[in-house]
Amino acid sequence: MPDLLIELRSEEIPARMQRKAAGDLKKLVTDGLVAAGLTYEGAREYWTPRRLALDIRGVDARSKDQVEDRKGPRTDAPAKAIEGFLKGAGLSSIEEAHVHSDPKKGDFYVAHLRKPGQAAEDIVAELMPKIIREFPWPKSMRWGKASREPGSLRWVRPLQSILCTFGPETSEPVVVDFEVGGIRSGNLTYGHRFHAPDAIKVRRFDDYVTSLERAFVVLDADRRKDIIRTDAEHLAFAQGLEVVPDEALLEEVSGLVEWPVTLMGTFEEAFLAIPPEVVRLTIKTNQKCFVTRAPGAAGLSNRFVLVANIEASDGGAEIARGNGKVVRARLSDALYFWQTDQADLPDLAGLQASADKLGLDLSKPLDQRMAKLDALGVTFHAKLGTQGARVQRIAALAETIAPMVGADPALAKRAALLAKADLTSEAVGEFPELQGLMGRYYAALQGEHPSVQAAIEEHYRPQGPGDAVPTDPVAITVALADKLDTLVGFWAIDEKPTGSKDPYALRRAALGVIRIVLERGLELPLHRVGADADLIGFFHDRLKGQLRDQGARHDLVDAVLSSAQDGNASISPLEGEMPGKAEGGGGAPVSSAMLDAKTPPSGLPTISPSRGEIGQSDGLNDDLFDITRRVEALGSFLATEDGTNLLAGTRRAANILAAEEKKGTRIADTVDLALLAEPEEKLLAGAIDRAEMELAAALRAEHYGQAMAALATLRIPVDAFFEKVLVNAEDAAVRANRLALLARIRAATRQVADFSKIAG
Repeated sequence: MPDLLIELRSEEIPARMQRKAAGDLKKLVTDGLVAAGLTYEGAREYWTPRRLALDIRGVDARSKDQVEDRKGPRTDAPAKAIEGFLKGAGLSSIEEAHVHSDPKKGDFYVAHLRKPGQAAEDIVAELMPKIIREFPWPKSMRWGKASREPGSLRWVRPLQSILCTFGPETSEPVVVDFEVGGIRSGNLTYGHRFHAPDAIKVRRFDDYVTSLERAFVVLDADRRKDIIRTDAEHLAFAQGLEVVPDEALLEEVSGLVEWPVTLMGTFEEAFLAIPPEVVRLTIKTNQKCFVTRAPGAAGLSNRFVLVANIEASDGGAEIARGNGKVVRARLSDALYFWQTDQADLPDLAGLQASADKLGLDLSKPLDQRMAKLDALGVTFHAKLGTQGARVQRIAALAETIAPMVGADPALAKRAALLAKADLTSEAVGEFPELQGLMGRYYAALQGEHPSVQAAIEEHYRPQGPGDAVPTDPVAITVALADKLDTLVGFWAIDEKPTGSKDPYALRRAALGVIRIVLERGLELPLHRVGADADLIGFFHDRLKGQLRDQGARHDLVDAVLSSAQDGNASISPLEGEMPGKAEGGGGAPVSSAMLDAKTPPSGLPTISPSRGEIGQSDGLNDDLFDITRRVEALGSFLATEDGTNLLAGTRRAANILAAEEKKGTRIADTVDLALLAEPEEKLLAGAIDRAEMELAAALRAEHYGQAMAALATLRIPVDAFFEKVLVNAEDAAVRANRLALLARIRAATRQVADFSKIAG
């Protein structure tokens, strides 16, 4: 079967766009072939900085003939209806139509339309101009004289040639002839811009790849990556070094060269006084080079690996020298940033008011930069005040959360006050991705506690599914305070995510809180840190997804959350004292003054998490770790025979109650022991009494395995009750009493989960 080869050659395509563009080309072409009635055996896309290529094997030589029966009007229809039918079907007279009969509808006209198949090359010639003109580049341009004309061709960079051949392996392929923007397709391509700029005639994919290789072009991007990786490792090994891995840089560099040649450059060792992250980012960002280090070392060496696109006659010595010159200039800038950030700011006198307000020490550089951030009045959000005001709120919240996490409140407050200070540093101004990390370096230089240093760097974590959560208790505290302040604040001003829109990354912030709480086993009642019922519900939605991703059954998650939300979870770890896993217990509720800046901007809503104790979150269980433990315990219980049977009995009780409630049947408020006549109902009443007491004790202690064991004791008496006792007794009082017994079963189980939500 014939194969199709396409190449779209242009000036250099930005590296970040190449992989997706090649995938888009493959999808657009293959989808177009299939839509036109052609099948194919396989397709693979390729790309270099100057070309997108597509190899499609086993394409049908021709699309199949298509037959369509188009139903028309009845034979006795008005003339105009028949004329419209003929015109739509493309028939010249009614004699070309056929008459079909239907027992109910009578005789009607049918046009048997036959559309002959097309040759594949004709289909491709019709398809490709449309694809090229409508190609989904993130950014595109016009060029040349034609750019002045309306509807002129747009491409990411000027398109220079189009190669398109089609044919079987056993014969000479044909050129699929079409034209786009003044460029006519052909069977020519061109090699490396400098080493082999002449035209190359191409027949099919195999000789295309071979010819390009001879012309200093490696077509396969993954192969270019392997060449770069291997050669770089060999160069470094020869110097007793190793390359610091960087897959993102490797992907980018492989998109900058068609013929990769790795070289090694150097810079002065004096620049190694700069933090290695700054050195690495400087060299990566400005020169797209890889840094090296001694095997297993934390620091870097003064040698770097660069990737050229040509084989120079001097072996690349001049290229390496030139890159080294630029690297040294960039590192000189970085060294200036590093040294400037450690020096005093020139306007210390103007920062004293901010320092006094925040409790900062202006003899320390990082404190100075925090005071500067406050004094500048940089807005965090128009309705939530400045960055300085936000830092005050985070610090107060961190002080409150610290005892729940087992962290020192004073250290947590200090870390929170300094966490955003590096935002005004020179280094972070140049490299925003280093925020937090530079703060940690500067905190170490001024002798801050190791936990404060860790918190400054890690409080942004986790920033995504692959990012680790903080480990140090102080870092955990500040990370939670930072994210919770954001969430509580934006909920207070009614700026919540809607649909797919989440401009303030509030979903990510909530997932960050959830991951920290679950992975560190924290009991953190959300209403104690300012969350209202609506925000707690938002957390519940995110928690559902998180637990499902971890393998929890969705119905069990829904059952536990429904139990917490329906107001029946009367025994909750939120009643009375606020027990916590860490020493120090729950801590005092946060005051409004803690969360609001001392001088909030006009219109800033009061964020008051001081909502009292239980009941202030509308009956919602707002302890995320507690919910998770309940789900785990419920899953283990339902895996047992007792759990399965009790689930069936509980459902039966719930169904009977629901039916009677719908009919308006009276249900007694309490169970009257005097009306219990049958042994089985007496046995069940006693079992419920014992189970309720054991359940209450277990839930107070948060021993959910014991809570399930308490429910398990109901299994046998529930089974016996339904086997021997008629719930809908003729005596109305007896019936109401027995329904009250079932209501107690439902209420007891709902303290753990809403069993009606459980599947199976």
